[in-house]
Amino acid sequence: MGERGGGAAVPRRERPLEPGEGPLPEFAAGLRQLRRKAGNAPYRTLAERVHYSISTLSSAAAGQRLPTLAVTLAYVRACDGDVEEWERRWWETAEQLGEVDAVLGEADESGTAPYAGLRPFREQDAEWFFGRERLVEELAERLERQRFVVVIGASGSGKSSLMRAGLVPRLRADAATAVVLTPGPRPLEECAVRLGALVGIAPGGLYGELKDDPENLSRVLRQVAARCGVTDGPAHGDGDGDRDVVLVVDQFEEIFTLCRDEAERDCFIKSLIAAASSTGGGCRVALGLRADFYAHCTRDALLVEALRDAQVPVGPMRPDELRRAVTRPAQRAGLSVEGALLATLTAQAQGQAGVLPLLSHALLQTWRRRRGNALTLAGFEAAGGLEGALARTAEEFYQQLDAEQRTLVRQVFVRLTALGEGTEDTRRPARLDELDGLAGADDTGIRTVLERAAGARLLILDHERVELAHEALIRCWPRLHGWLTEDREAMRTLHQLSDAAQVWETLGRDPGALFRGTRLAMAAGLARTSMSVKEQEFLDAGLASRAAEQRAVRRRTRFRQQAVVLLGVLLALASVTAGLAVRAQWAADRQRDVAGSQRTADKAAALRAANPALAAQLSLAAYRLSPTPEARGTLLSTFATPYATQLTAQKGAVTAVAFSPDGRVLATGDADRTVELWRAEDPYRPTELSVLPGLADAVHAVAISPDSRLLAEGGRGWRDRTVGHR
Repeated sequence: MGERGGGAAVPRRERPLEPGEGPLPEFAAGLRQLRRKAGNAPYRTLAERVHYSISTLSSAAAGQRLPTLAVTLAYVRACDGDVEEWERRWWETAEQLGEVDAVLGEADESGTAPYAGLRPFREQDAEWFFGRERLVEELAERLERQRFVVVIGASGSGKSSLMRAGLVPRLRADAATAVVLTPGPRPLEECAVRLGALVGIAPGGLYGELKDDPENLSRVLRQVAARCGVTDGPAHGDGDGDRDVVLVVDQFEEIFTLCRDEAERDCFIKSLIAAASSTGGGCRVALGLRADFYAHCTRDALLVEALRDAQVPVGPMRPDELRRAVTRPAQRAGLSVEGALLATLTAQAQGQAGVLPLLSHALLQTWRRRRGNALTLAGFEAAGGLEGALARTAEEFYQQLDAEQRTLVRQVFVRLTALGEGTEDTRRPARLDELDGLAGADDTGIRTVLERAAGARLLILDHERVELAHEALIRCWPRLHGWLTEDREAMRTLHQLSDAAQVWETLGRDPGALFRGTRLAMAAGLARTSMSVKEQEFLDAGLASRAAEQRAVRRRTRFRQQAVVLLGVLLALASVTAGLAVRAQWAADRQRDVAGSQRTADKAAALRAANPALAAQLSLAAYRLSPTPEARGTLLSTFATPYATQLTAQKGAVTAVAFSPDGRVLATGDADRTVELWRAEDPYRPTELSVLPGLADAVHAVAISPDSRLLAEGGRGWRDRTVGHR
């Protein structure tokens, strides 16, 4: 490495050039001088500028071999040098070293490439697949003994190649039937499409059956086994001559990265386990799972139980397996591998679980730079080495594009990457119609870029979908890694927008599937050039729906405001009306009270002589009812008139009265010859105590002794000359 980690980048002194003269040392010295003029920037800084690895750039100025023209020009651009001058110097140096012919022939691709590059080995590539023979046999034997097997390994360990180019041909050699699929965003639908074609059932109806009952998958697989797996050989398990059909689910982690429907994910898992454990037999299941998604599987109780004794780990290749993987495809193509190259590859790849895609790509690039029929170490190093080959291929592809195409490539590659949540970033296959209208490009422009990327083995392109050739591209291409780290939240929002637009289209553009609230606001903040036509239509529909809702809210608000104003006006009118009514009622009541007071005062005046007590009460009532002058005059006149209390219980006319000395008892005599005693503690309301028989004639006099113990009564007339006492 050209520099030390930690803190600020500190350039390390380069190894001095070997003494001697010649074009190669002079060329390397010129590159070093160019770097010193640029401020002696660390190689890490140069690598960030041109997106080549540190080792590739540092080896360009090492003076051990002539770097490729692409690496040289990248070095010069990183140091702000004259590109045209250095291109001329490179060709002069290559001519002096006699390497022009090799350079001109480095893109030779005549014949069939014996290496797959970044893409996994497929079933049709089985003749070129070497190095995993032992693991293929182990996997086939495990499937003989049990019905559920999970192949677990790191990204780049060769799981897909093992299952597709190793296991599936091995099963077909035994006359077994294998169905291979990847889950994608809708795993049950993928099952329905693949299996429906084999048994002659419409995918739509089969999808409904699989979704309704997980047991239906085992039934359909038994139908596939009955149709395709009948042989004269021994059965795999419980059958009577029928071979079990093996369902191979590659990239099983897609049910966590791409499938957003938890109900469909759970149903898919239940279907797989039910198919593998069906008592009727007829089917076996083999899954390929990335190791960093193992924890996701432990969240499902059924998967935990199924994984307990079903795991087949895929680790790094042993040295002898690496040698076979390198040499046997070359031998099959009539080529030879230089011993130094084989030793270098074995040393660099040994013990690395995820190195196989890089190894395959580096070998493919080395094959393109072969000398005659030999794969050489010089060709390998010219390609950029194990990791640099992939970065160089991707960067050269990118540099050959114009500005518009580069913008489109960025959006396509970012869209084809699923951002990890606690895991590494992974591939995200996409339908071709998902890319329509990206960066304002038409279908022809998009197709051109995709075909050029597929030609560089960076993408896998078929008639309806596209995906990255391998996840190693995410790790090893600095430019793509930089794109993915710039704004991950915006990319997550873009992926959510893409998935939601697809669902919206599937549901017949149902308004209920549109974004709302915060999700719509986040999506509206994305650049329009990063969206496809369908995504823009989906976003526009969401914005239109939001605008309609806002207009409806504003209309309701205005209606409420107008209603409030109207109610306020009505309330004011009602208040004024009520006030006027109250005032009128008050005036009427006042007039009524005045009239009533006057009438009562008149009655009090009339009764004053005959019944002064009642007259006084009426005068007071009249004044309280309304203090009119008449009521006031009548009340004042009451005080000028002696107040008399009427004995209402007296039967006859009172002819004589007497109070006890303490004033508490009143004695009265009347014309009916009776004497009555009254309690007079309240002189205005005397109460009757008793009635005493009187004289033979009317009583005309009564008296009470000073000690209140004796009562005397007397009559008046010549006939009644008696006095009584009691």
